[in-house]
Amino acid sequence: MGLRHATDADHVAVVSAMLQREPGVLRAMRVAALWGLGHTVSFLALGLLIVLAGFRVPESFERAVELLVAAMLVGLGVWHLARGSGANVPKRAISATRPMAVGLVHGLAGSAGVALLAGATIRSPLWATLYLALFGVGTVLGMALLTAALSWPIGWTARQQRPWSAWIFRLPGALSVALGLSLGIECLGFGG
Repeated sequence: MGLRHATDADHVAVVSAMLQREPGVLRAMRVAALWGLGHTVSFLALGLLIVLAGFRVPESFERAVELLVAAMLVGLGVWHLARGSGANVPKRAISATRPMAVGLVHGLAGSAGVALLAGATIRSPLWATLYLALFGVGTVLGMALLTAALSWPIGWTARQQRPWSAWIFRLPGALSVALGLSLGIECLGFGG
């Protein structure tokens, strides 16, 4: 489940926009692993509160976090678009802070649902906790593997000196903005 969770559209959009700044598969996987680690920390913290302490997440909190994720997707997409094409971008390593922070926020969104599912279907708190931990590990591994798969074609595109390469480089940023706007509209109740 964690491996599949890593392929959610919002996760792919964020990591695609961030990894274009990282030359090489290993550095790109580092960004994804840091994102996944941040996601897992907040996911586990909230999940354990729900499973072990019976904490009830208020609907207003869930909505606020989903809106924050939507705003973050728009912000990251705009930042990516404003930075320019692959040829114009300096290739410096992204600090650990950005992907960790993005992952922390993402981990809060939807965590309640997964934790409630684990708590409702797995009666033992120990096994439910193990499930949540394995879900988190799967998410980190899934993000790293997905990033490895995406980094080569994105890196190749960034190195091309063709008229279309700049547009392809901008695509993850544009998709991140579109997805963020869509999620925000849906969260506010206008989407359905």
